[in-house]
Amino acid sequence: MEVSFGYTLKTLRTERNISQQQLADKLYVNRSSIANWESGRRTPDLVVIARIARILNVDVSVLTSAAVNTTVMQEVIIVDDETILLSGAIPILSEAMPEANITGFSKVSEAISYAKKHRVSIAFLDIEIGKVNGLDLCDTLLEINPLINIIFLTSYPDYAISAWGTKASGFLVKPLHLNDVKEQLAKLRHPVGGIL
Repeated sequence: MEVSFGYTLKTLRTERNISQQQLADKLYVNRSSIANWESGRRTPDLVVIARIARILNVDVSVLTSAAVNTTVMQEVIIVDDETILLSGAIPILSEAMPEANITGFSKVSEAISYAKKHRVSIAFLDIEIGKVNGLDLCDTLLEINPLINIIFLTSYPDYAISAWGTKASGFLVKPLHLNDVKEQLAKLRHPVGGIL
């Protein structure tokens, strides 16, 4: 009998006394993503599976051998080097877009790798991501997918002028608020089915 990814994930997680919410917080995804993976409704991509393996302290092959292709959802990413802000933003984005697969990244390289493997519909980008400029990341993501919607995030409204010089769909000042996110989603440059 083949063991499913969901069963393997749930078994490993419970053996380590980690709740779905705790795992979601460490992965910068919403709790419903974990529930969907464990129920077999969806399967994360290899980048996220590798992150899960590190968190659960198992060889990645334990998880990859159990993974299978599943239903494709709209892909949304958020990139911010401040992990506390990522953790706070994920629930707000999940509420605004309950049918989307939302994944957070604190490392630009992981976000780029993810975007190369998935058709990301919306990217929420901090403008200052460590030593990386979010404006440059915007250009990179647009090279990967010219139809991606970029919404910049920052604590400094002065950056708005620079952000508007790109092909961004919007601009939000941190911290995120649900109504502000919904307003930005209504103004996307490239419409995304199933988001609103």
